[in-house]
Amino acid sequence: MDTLLTALAAIIPSVGVGFLFWLAIRALVNADRTERQALARMDAAERAAEAAGKNGESPSSV
Repeated sequence: MDTLLTALAAIIPSVGVGFLFWLAIRALVNADRTERQALARMDAAERAAEAAGKNGESPSSV
């Protein structure tokens, strides 16, 4: 039983650091995804405003 506790004591810090790394990478990926969605919305709004300007219409609120 003492050997099992020793093995767990050796593995637990690595698992904890791995979990923290996973959380950090997940946060980065989610932030990137959110930023890409926001940029896509901005680009779509700019294209709509440009198209409305060429047609002589007032741009709609997006």
